[in-house]
Amino acid sequence: MKLNKRFPKKMSLIPLKDTIVLPQSILSVYISQEKSKELITSAFNNNKFIFTSAYESSEENINNVYKVGCISLIMRIKPMEDGRLKIMIQGLCRATIKNFLKTSSQVELDCFLEEQEDLPNKKTEINELKKDLKELSQFKESISPEFLIVINSIETPGHLCDFILNNLDLKTHEVQKALETFDISERLKLTKKTLSTELEISKLQDRIQSLLKKGLPKPLFNPYDSQKYQGGGGVNSSKKEEVNEFLSRIEKKNLPEEVLTEARKQLSRLEKMHAESSESSMLRNYLDWILEIPWFDYSEDNLDLKNAQTILDKDHFELKKSKERILEFLAVRTLKPKNLKGPIICFVGPPGVGKTSLGKSIATAMGRSYQRISLGGIKDEAEIRGHRRTYVGSMPGKIIQAIKSAQTNNPVIVLDEIDKLGNDFRGDPSSALLEVLDPEQNHAFKDHYLNLNFDLSKVLFIATANLIDNIPPALRDRLEIIPISGYTQTEKIEIAKKYLIEKELESNGLPKDHIQFTQESLKHLVSGYTQEAGLRNLKREISSICRKIAKDYVLGDKEKQTIDKNLIVKLLGSPYFYPEELLKESKVGIATGLAWTSVGGQILHVEAIKVKNKKGGLILTGKLGEVMKESAQAALSYVKSYTELNLSSEWFETNEIHVHLPGGAIPKDGPSAGVTLASSLISLITNIPIRKDLAMTGEITLSGRVLPVGGVKEKVLAAFNHGIKNIILPKQNEKDLKDIKKEVKDTLNFILVSNLDEVFKATLLISKPVEKQSIKDLLENKNFNDVA
Repeated sequence: MKLNKRFPKKMSLIPLKDTIVLPQSILSVYISQEKSKELITSAFNNNKFIFTSAYESSEENINNVYKVGCISLIMRIKPMEDGRLKIMIQGLCRATIKNFLKTSSQVELDCFLEEQEDLPNKKTEINELKKDLKELSQFKESISPEFLIVINSIETPGHLCDFILNNLDLKTHEVQKALETFDISERLKLTKKTLSTELEISKLQDRIQSLLKKGLPKPLFNPYDSQKYQGGGGVNSSKKEEVNEFLSRIEKKNLPEEVLTEARKQLSRLEKMHAESSESSMLRNYLDWILEIPWFDYSEDNLDLKNAQTILDKDHFELKKSKERILEFLAVRTLKPKNLKGPIICFVGPPGVGKTSLGKSIATAMGRSYQRISLGGIKDEAEIRGHRRTYVGSMPGKIIQAIKSAQTNNPVIVLDEIDKLGNDFRGDPSSALLEVLDPEQNHAFKDHYLNLNFDLSKVLFIATANLIDNIPPALRDRLEIIPISGYTQTEKIEIAKKYLIEKELESNGLPKDHIQFTQESLKHLVSGYTQEAGLRNLKREISSICRKIAKDYVLGDKEKQTIDKNLIVKLLGSPYFYPEELLKESKVGIATGLAWTSVGGQILHVEAIKVKNKKGGLILTGKLGEVMKESAQAALSYVKSYTELNLSSEWFETNEIHVHLPGGAIPKDGPSAGVTLASSLISLITNIPIRKDLAMTGEITLSGRVLPVGGVKEKVLAAFNHGIKNIILPKQNEKDLKDIKKEVKDTLNFILVSNLDEVFKATLLISKPVEKQSIKDLLENKNFNDVA
């Protein structure tokens, strides 16, 4: 054999179950795994080549495939209604896996070119094969006259062998043996032997049928004798052992009546099937699932509230409202231990604030098994409800899989990233979750694979999400929303001292007392290197410091390290953020707003300038959304109609106003920037600077009213972390201040406003105290047309 340079050396590996692709074969394959579907689609759009190989055993692992496979050409792709992908492929060339690449889905191959030996030397063998196949066609209807015509036209020995073997009903390991036979002479012998065996079995079966028709008593022959010709001696006894083992497991397992009846029914079907059939393999898997699911197994709840409080306080800093809700649940469970329908709690907050780990702490506190299901990116309804058993490679959904892994029917299951569910032609997973999360329905949840009712009412489901608006309304209606806001700088420092530093020292193999952080260094680390609402970046930076110290420790520097501000700069480089330099001085036309994002609150600057232009008009830049553009138009219209300014229309006709929001690559949208935009415009027109120590948020109307906004906690926290002392909030948002932490409220000055007059009095930098001077007093002595 010679290396074949016709094909690329690197290809996508598509593992197949119970299917061997031989060169010269054309067949349809159904693909259900998401990763394989992506690889096939990518290959079809590229060069259409893939490498196919079968699993060596029932363990479907990428490293458990045969090293010898077939380079195949994708001829056609067709999506099926059940979510699978039907592909038609043609086998082209034998190849061997040389290396698995880093992704494990890409392999480096050695592709082989068949050297056809001299035809005269193989003519006899070729004719014998064709003769045997013609004789076999008398007993097998699958060998049609058309197939014999095609066979007669093939004269190359290697192609003839592959074509014959591919169309015989052989076992998987027999076809794989033929695929691994590179030498053509050996393949001819293998094909000859296989045909002879098939012919002998067919003749024997034909003889048995003839004897039965003549009335020969059944005891004179054993139907399983034919297995000897297929290398299957002892099949009857081994199958009996398997059936008896399943029967013993069924009798020992405590099963509901419905499940017991179904298990016995399927076992009876398995007993009548051939041991090597694909359906018998499916039934074995089904019975295994039924017998491994904990139908009546549950764990006793630990309802000690003091113990739960201790565990929650140990694992999490603050989160008072969340902990209180968990303790309430345990208290009710203590008073009413039976028939209590589990609540569906949903923690909503920025990434890294401890939503998922809080679920794990709840499981620990209650003494329950903990399971986590990641819902991010799931688009297939079958991922929740399971695949029907009629499909190849079917299996239960993620809910039943989690129950099986937990080995109890009352675990704590965290449904992570519930706001990131998708949907497409394969169904809507969020709709499938409605039954799972509805206490009125989930006592009889039916997975498509099991097709049996399972009681989920004992399961404590906890969902997590970053954005509540992205949760479908029907699903959100079944959830008890508990918001979790971000952490202040002081809280981050405390969390680092109590949890993160010790954990990272252990993770990096350093002694517990080897590193000591000073209070000043932690403050510098939090303010200069992290700015998000959660703790992930802070954890990464502490881990980075520990790794650098660990390297010195291994090199021989075993002295204890005290981490100060200067050492942090040396290890991590210059700080990434400089909050104190956001606005060095008060300027005309520049206002500081507060924005809400999925990762917490942020500071947002609005800048406005005027440019002489006979056409006038308004320019908006900074990748603004439609709602924010409308807010800017509303702010400009209000300023134009503001009677206190006494501006002539000529001012707007001869000056073009340009409003810009820095960070042009970041999309910005929402109505809460209305107050900030109006303040920037009024400052520009009056030529009066806006206070640099003040941030604001609020929606505006054309009549100058200030309307309430959302995300107040996150916005206030962002202002606090940036060192801003004064915040303008809509009057109707006063109720939201009760959720602000005392440490923050005591530091900030909240200015509650109901109209833009009050906003302008608070924002414009004037010499007299605001409370003693109206906006009219401020403006009455100015000629703004001259200022412009």
